[in-house]
Amino acid sequence: MTETLTHTSELAAIVRGALEACGVNVDGLGGPHEASSPLTGEVLMTLPVNTPAEIDTMIGRAHEAFKTWRDVPAPLRGNLVKRWGELLTEHKEDLARIVTAEAGKIQSEALGEVQEMIDICDFAVGLSRQLYGKTMPSERPGHRLMETWHPLGVVGIISAFNFPVAVYSWNTALALVCGDTVVWKPSGMTMLSALAADALLARAVADVDAPQDLHKLVLANRSGGQVIVDDPRVALLSATGSVRMGQEIAPRVAGRFGRALLELGGNNAAIIAPSADLDLALRGIVFAAVGTAGQRCTSMRRLIVHDSIVDELTDKLVNAYATLRIGTPLDEGNLIGPLINKSSFDGMQNAIKSAQEQGGTVLCGGGRVNAGDEPGAYYVEPAIVRMPAQTAVVKDETFAPLLYVMTYTDFDEAIAIQNDVPQGLSSAVFTNDQAEAERFMSASGSDCGIANVNIGTSGAEIGGAFGGEKETGGGRESGSDSWKAYMRQATNTVNYSGQLPLAQGVKFL
Repeated sequence: MTETLTHTSELAAIVRGALEACGVNVDGLGGPHEASSPLTGEVLMTLPVNTPAEIDTMIGRAHEAFKTWRDVPAPLRGNLVKRWGELLTEHKEDLARIVTAEAGKIQSEALGEVQEMIDICDFAVGLSRQLYGKTMPSERPGHRLMETWHPLGVVGIISAFNFPVAVYSWNTALALVCGDTVVWKPSGMTMLSALAADALLARAVADVDAPQDLHKLVLANRSGGQVIVDDPRVALLSATGSVRMGQEIAPRVAGRFGRALLELGGNNAAIIAPSADLDLALRGIVFAAVGTAGQRCTSMRRLIVHDSIVDELTDKLVNAYATLRIGTPLDEGNLIGPLINKSSFDGMQNAIKSAQEQGGTVLCGGGRVNAGDEPGAYYVEPAIVRMPAQTAVVKDETFAPLLYVMTYTDFDEAIAIQNDVPQGLSSAVFTNDQAEAERFMSASGSDCGIANVNIGTSGAEIGGAFGGEKETGGGRESGSDSWKAYMRQATNTVNYSGQLPLAQGVKFL
């Protein structure tokens, strides 16, 4: 899918062709929303915006479709997701082109994101025959005690720009096989990717003759998302975004006794022990710190290095950073694309300034590049800042390629530094000491939802549950038994004894 065109008109033509290939009626678009590309900073096309009344109607239709979809046998529901996965495979490059143009990801990462959608479809199809309940022994003779799992209702999804389609697919694939319907509000910065993913799912719905309204795409601003948050027909709200967003919506969902699945901030660290393979660690650190221009929720932001090896490792990192090619992700040779917008660039500059004021030393990077070629785009040099300690700025998440380096002497001290931030998403240790690895993964080790050994903080597989603790929100998506969030549990007692004994030996009548 290599492209060499960067002019906005040519980029818009690429995006238009990919949208049409996925099944989007581009001629039917147009409206007040300007869909722009971080590659150039300019507008690709305009899009409509749904009103609160239209969103209310969408939720109502999804709610009605749920009444039919919940009674479809789960393996048959899996056929829909299977077909969606086939269409995603067929149009993998088309959708990846849109993700690159709209989110700024290099091509291999964009393709990898669509592959993640395909993988979760495969996982969900298998899951459609494995929505297991348990049978437990009853204390009463002639009784059977068991649990069953049932569809929950409408699942509202609010997704972020940095993974415009993958995280949405985690939720959607599982929700559909669990018998739920979906209302999705994507980020306002990645609506084109959403249109393509929605069109492919609509084609799958038609191909397997599923209810047409089981999936609704909402194109709206923040106020449109609030309609989904507050609607009592939305049984589960799955939201990915900032801690501030989570703090706003969680009480509102709880206030109406809805369920919330939150994936919020991450301030992820790696501990580098004296026994670590530094060449292996180097590769893991660089990808985790600069991949997606540091705009992953799992991006590595803190490096906690044993004081005996910190100079050697930082020298290696600075040298590695100097080799990274920065520029348009349409060029396969480039490894780092743009930040999403000027606000992200300003946030990075402010964080670097604060770090310097708090005793930090910039070892490399931090400057803007290609400003003359694309004045509306924000390409930056990934930065490494040596910090004397974990100061206030280090405890804040900066959504950019900014890596803070600190030192430790004792392994318990390293774990304490790792845990001493409000967020708790992803973490890693590089060590060849088995005892250290086990301590890191133990109850008194990393307090994050993801704790890796000899691998970086980014690059989770769909087979494991994804999510974190503390201000990360506590949600779990994707693999393992995350499907339970999309269903309701019922406990059933079946009496086949012909008698009516009560539990706990209670006597009545």
